[in-house]
Amino acid sequence: MARRILVVLALVAFVVSAGFAQVAEKVDTAVISKIKDEGLNRSQVMEVLSYLTDVYGPRLNASPEYKEGAEWVAKKLASWGLQNIHFEKCAPVSKGWTLKRFALNTVDPQPFPIIGYPKAWSPGVKGTVTGEAILFDAKSEAELEEFKGKLKGKFVLVSDERDVPAHFEAEGKRLTDSELLRLANAAPQAGGARRFRGMPDFSRMTPAARDSAQRAMIREFAPDADSARIARFLSQMRGGGGQNVLPRKLEMCLKEGALVVFDVGRGDGGNLIVQSATVPPPAGAVQGQRVTAYDPKVPQVVPQVTLAAEHYNRLVRMMKKDQKVKLEMILDVAWTQADSSFNVIAEIPGTDLKDEIVLLGGHFDTWHGGTGATDNSSGSAACMEAVRIIQTLGLQPRRTIRIGLWAAEEEGIIGSREYVTRHYAAREGAGGGFPMGGGAGELKKKPDFDKFSVYLNHDNGTGKIRGVYLQGNEAARPIFRAWLEPFASLGASTLTIQNTSGTDHLSFDAVGLPGFQFIQDPIEYNERTHHYTMDLYERAQADDMKQAATIMAAFAYNAAMRDGKFPRKPEAAPRPARTGTN
Repeated sequence: MARRILVVLALVAFVVSAGFAQVAEKVDTAVISKIKDEGLNRSQVMEVLSYLTDVYGPRLNASPEYKEGAEWVAKKLASWGLQNIHFEKCAPVSKGWTLKRFALNTVDPQPFPIIGYPKAWSPGVKGTVTGEAILFDAKSEAELEEFKGKLKGKFVLVSDERDVPAHFEAEGKRLTDSELLRLANAAPQAGGARRFRGMPDFSRMTPAARDSAQRAMIREFAPDADSARIARFLSQMRGGGGQNVLPRKLEMCLKEGALVVFDVGRGDGGNLIVQSATVPPPAGAVQGQRVTAYDPKVPQVVPQVTLAAEHYNRLVRMMKKDQKVKLEMILDVAWTQADSSFNVIAEIPGTDLKDEIVLLGGHFDTWHGGTGATDNSSGSAACMEAVRIIQTLGLQPRRTIRIGLWAAEEEGIIGSREYVTRHYAAREGAGGGFPMGGGAGELKKKPDFDKFSVYLNHDNGTGKIRGVYLQGNEAARPIFRAWLEPFASLGASTLTIQNTSGTDHLSFDAVGLPGFQFIQDPIEYNERTHHYTMDLYERAQADDMKQAATIMAAFAYNAAMRDGKFPRKPEAAPRPARTGTN
């Protein structure tokens, strides 16, 4: 009897061990050691980053600078031996815009230079213009009437003063052990994480429902935003009151011939966030309909400049003390012919599984205020360095490793979404105004859908990689666990079932393809660099960049060498189109 038990136990042990042998993720530790040595000791990532920021930055989408940067990237990738290097056009067709010169000063009662930055796609002015400042502080339609006939030839301030609190906590941060543990222990997000499918119809909502929907949308873009920040943003968009009077203010400024519109910037200490000019919706537009400043067909808009909070506040306080503030400004911009945006694509060809694709990437476009160092020249440089490492070591991946540097992410994750739609899949009803979603209907697959393995994205600043967001894909856990093990000593070991949003992996995840964004140390991302005018080379952390690029190289190689493609989440059934008010 005892012998029979021993035999049975031995058979069980054999079956269990054989089962584990079948499912254990294989990692070539010798190759990973070579990747680490090359990536950490002979890195070129900071030199690439310097070119992308100091020479070819910023790169506003569809601008001449974007094209020049893309051409440099293509030559650099070719010098490393990558193949099939090409540009793939995608929407939107955009007007090219370049800021040539800008200067702003007060003239009376006390001269001083003002820190500010023109908004992207803002018109310029002819020569040097001079005029008085006026505070356009209307909060309702009735109050707008009081300003009729008072805006011509004026510098118009349309925001309220903004509170600028002291910084009692350090801005530079790394994820703590407790924060990483919280991520690791997090439960799956209900319903696999909400994704908007088209722009909600605000016109059919009650005020309370509209407010709730707008707050939810903001959290999609900025999951770290607290309630107070969201409330301040909505208050500013609504003119400080319950009504959104900003579009009407802009319409009045244009109609009456205001010189320029100033609003108050987020940020402080002379470092401010600046993005696109605001275009009032056309007559008859559905509430919430998005109108873009880069659209070649957009109607004329008034010149727009964002000012540093402290200087904006000073001007407001001066005017409230009955000071007649006179300013002068130079705002010279150049326009280029409208053309399509384009993605930058290149490959390391595979061998026996060359028709299957491992893709790594990040967005290549930036805002125009700084040089896009951490958003997203850092991600572009890390991806480029990853393929350089693989090429330098002469590795022969089984699957083709492709790099994609995406256009128009800042305009709504457009470049990667169109790439996925063209090559892999789309849902019926896709293309609504909201950047995060597509359609809610049936998934229409392209022939290459089944040849795709995995997409790895880099777009959360300069911080080193601490792990991976699994995007609800539990099957990815043991794979990433094995891939991260060689990098535990470099701080990368955390896996969370949670999703993260706001960047290009969503384009793949939305159609059921494995797409992942790394967990990264925040450093100063939200506080000082993300869309800020001082997002320059100095804000990038060299050791973090080297670590991130090395891990991306290892992950891409591991994915290319697996026996099977990367596992996918169960395919979701089509959802009925939303017709309600929430």
